Amino acid sequence: QLQAYGGGLVQAGGSLRLSCAASGRPFSNYAMGWFRQAPGKERDFVAAISRAGTVTNYADSVKGRFSISRDNAENTGYLQMNSLKPEDTAVYYCAAARTVTGAVIIREYEYAFWGQGTQVTVSS
Repeated sequence: QLQAYGGGLVQAGGSLRLSCAASGRPFSNYAMGWFRQAPGKERDFVAAISRAGTVTNYADSVKGRFSISRDNAENTGYLQMNSLKPEDTAVYYCAAARTVTGAVIIREYEYAFWGQGTQVTVSS
């Protein structure tokens, strides 16, 4: 089970940190990712991280602004979002998939477990 939280309303240029708390399975066995869905649009990939946190991947739209990380001891993943823009407004979802060490997953359909989503609103 995954639970995403930490969303909210922030002004453009501000920062937020999203968290994804995992329970029920050894978190370190799963790669993790973040996706987002803006109103009227499809859900898009944002960032992904490998099981041990040594490999990451980002969508071009967030490179240099967002940072994905994880704390396996705390069974929690994070998405640090800086320099937020109005176009970052969306519901953000975390996801997990069991995979091999070192792999990152960017395709939505490869994720088996999803959190409920947390709303991020960036005002101009």
